[in-house]
Formats: sequence, structure tokens, C-alpha cells
Amino acid sequence: MNDYDQYDAMGLAELVKTKQATPGELLTEARSRAEKAQAELNCFSNMFPGEADAQIESGLNDGPFSGVPYPIKDLGISLKDRPMTNGSVAWKDNIEPQDSVLAARYKASGLVLFAQTTSPEWGLTTSTESKLYGQTRNPWDVSRTSGGSSGGASAAVAAGVVPAAHASDGGGSIRIPAACTGLFGLKPSRGRTPMGPWTTEGWNGQSCHHAVSRSVRDSAALLDISHGPEVGSRYVAPAPVGTYLEAASRDPDKLKIAVWTKAPNGHEGDAEAKAGVANTIKLLEALGHHVEEATPTVDGEALGKSLMMTVSAAMAMTVAAREKVLGRPVAPEELEDVTNRFVEFGNQIPMVELMRANQASIYAGLAFDQFMVDGGYDMILAPTIARRPEKLGVLSLSPENVDDYGVAVSTFAPWCAFFNQIGAPAMSVPLHWTDDNLPIGIMFGARCGQEEALFALAGQLEQAQPWAHRKPPVWVG
Repeated sequence: MNDYDQYDAMGLAELVKTKQATPGELLTEARSRAEKAQAELNCFSNMFPGEADAQIESGLNDGPFSGVPYPIKDLGISLKDRPMTNGSVAWKDNIEPQDSVLAARYKASGLVLFAQTTSPEWGLTTSTESKLYGQTRNPWDVSRTSGGSSGGASAAVAAGVVPAAHASDGGGSIRIPAACTGLFGLKPSRGRTPMGPWTTEGWNGQSCHHAVSRSVRDSAALLDISHGPEVGSRYVAPAPVGTYLEAASRDPDKLKIAVWTKAPNGHEGDAEAKAGVANTIKLLEALGHHVEEATPTVDGEALGKSLMMTVSAAMAMTVAAREKVLGRPVAPEELEDVTNRFVEFGNQIPMVELMRANQASIYAGLAFDQFMVDGGYDMILAPTIARRPEKLGVLSLSPENVDDYGVAVSTFAPWCAFFNQIGAPAMSVPLHWTDDNLPIGIMFGARCGQEEALFALAGQLEQAQPWAHRKPPVWVG
């Protein structure tokens, strides 16, 4: 298909609906492009042609994405009888017994699930590198990261394999890859998308699923078909008034937007990140929005400690569960160096620290909401990443120097995890490119449940300053 990359996912679905293309033709094109991208970027951990062919042969559901090829991340979303390694040597032989709730919803919409994209071990860093699969490269500069932990997804979409891909976000893992590769990425509110069937929340509610995409409307429509309660949900995000696709299609009211210049940990973006924010402010003001510098008062030190405690305890539990399945201890060499530290620390954390960790997130959420209400703000703005996409190796979970890694990872995207901790939605919009043609995304956050407002602004920004025409040096079309 010579014109395949002229369409977003909804456009491809329309081709199928109007019989201008068949699901098989789209799948063949996606597979061909995936093989090229794999050779240059190493962005896929597994491809399963049999599963995809069987979906098509058994008859696709007549949903809004019927016939559209779609990869899923090799972390947290499962297909029956297919591997899910979570980017870890310790899970390399893991085979899933059933489809996850989200995979079932994707299939119900007609999406053809044909491959898995790479992730660092258990999504624990902001670059997609692992002992198991190696380094995933950025199509804008193959010496740099495509972000993490959904870096395989972002590389595949940015390089033209597919117009959208599944991703997940526990501390920025949708927004950071989107920011590194010139894509749109929205992290939904806590409780918006399903995590089941074996759990309904990850990292004490900080992790969630959605997608990275080239167009805003694809992201909105994908959330329309995937959101909502699941069996066992202990909480559910507030229901939208209409559809997210409708929200992305209308201009927002005039907004009052705060600009967050210094991250909770005290770090500020470099000159390029600041330039991106400054240019975004000019664009927003030209669109009639009011923008002013203002910062919520939160305890950044407590939040940093909270994240460390939560992730460490989660990894200690996860590894212990794997050892029970294996019937033996997981060897240190089966895990990344940083992961081993998380597990060791998680096994030593006093119980009271987990309650303090949760309370720190609660306090931050209260402070953020009060700040937004008192200031009359609709959204808050900050750079998604504080500098250019980092060179490969710097953010690896098995770094040359763990202390250097700690500094690098804490300063790369220091605003992102805050929105996971408070459960609020946030999006990265591709609004800035450096002089050497590297993308730096701009992040907007809102109060819990306000994805419709974010989509409305994103759609307006996309019309005012389009990005889909930009193609990186590695383009597989």
C-alpha cells in the first residue's frame, strides 16, 4: 500500500469499512514495516503472525478499529498462549493463560493484535534497554533513547510501522516516549482503564494503560473503546460527559493555564526545554488562553521517597511471586542491576513506610487540587522531558555507575511521576523540536477525570501547529 502512512488508525479503519483495503492487506503492510523497523531500531520483542491471522480468519468484530493492525507492549497486557516477558530474563519463558481485560476490549473494537513492543525490565526506567532484548533506538537519532518504558511502542509509531500502539504509564512511561519521538501520549486518570484480570491496579494505583499515537483523535477513540470499570474494580474514574472523540473534535473554552517551571524535586529544564515551554506559551496566548507562572506547593522529597518505597515493595513482591512459580530463587544475573537493588530494598522496608508513601501521594493530590481550585486554573503546563532524548546507556537498568544513573533518571522527566502519584491525567504534546531536529514534548496536566478537557486542547493545538507531517530519519515507509 503506497499510501498506508497517510492515514491514522481511524483512517485505516475507514479504508476497511469502505472496502478500499482489507484487514489482510493492512496486516501485511504493518508486518513488512515492522521487520524493517526491527532491523534498524530493535523495537519489537515478539511477533505473532498466527494470532493475528486467526483473528482475521475467525471474523473481526465490527468495531471502530476493525482491521487496524495494533501492537501491544510486552508488559502488563496479555494474550492467551503468548509470551509476556516484562522485559526480564527471569520471565523469558512466561506464557500467559488468557487474554487480559484490555486485550479483550481491543479485540472487541476490531484491532488486530500482531506484535509486542519492547520494554525495560518491569518498566523501571525511562529508557527501553534490557539484558533480554538490548537497546531500542530512537528513529530521530539512533544513538538516543526512544524513551521508557513504552519505548518500543513509540519507536514503532514514530518510524511509521503503525499509526498508534498500546503503551502504559507508571511514572511517565507513555508521556516520556511520546516526548522523545514526536508523538502524542495521554496518561489517563487512575481507574480509567482496566488492569485485570489478575489485579486492578499497579504500583498502588500509579500505573495505567493507554497508547501513543500520531494523531489526537486516535488516542481519544482508543480511550473510548477501552475505558470503564472491570470486574473487581475498587474505584472508577468519573465517567466522561460525552465521548473523548467528540471532545478532541471541539475547541476548548478559553483556558487559564499555570506554568510549572521548577519540578517537585527542584530540577528545572535546560535551555531547549525552556524554549519549548516559551514557544508553547506564545501559541496558547495566540489561541486566546491565559497563561501565568504558578506552582503548587508539594513536598518533593517526600514524593521521591514515596515512589522509591512503592516501586521497591512492588518489585520485591513480584520477584517473590515469580520464584514461587519457578520453584527456585531468581538469580541476581536474571535481573538488572538496578532491579536487584529495588528488590533488596523492598524486602527491608518497614511496613510503616508504605503507609507514609501512600499518604505522601494523598497530600500531594490534595495540594494540587486546592491549588487548581484557588487559582481558577484549568490545566498546568511543564516540559515532559527536561532535556533532549538521552543517549543510550545513560538510563539503563544495568549502568556502569548506579549513582550516575540515579542522577540522570531523576532529572530527565522530573514532572511526570507526580501525576501518577496523585492519579490525575496528563498528556505530552509534540510542540517543540530542537535545532538539531530532536523532539521535546510539552506536558499538560489536569485534575482527576478531566481527560475531555485535555483532548479538546490537544485537538486545538494539533490544528494550530500540526506535527503528523514530520518524519524522522528512520522512516520505514
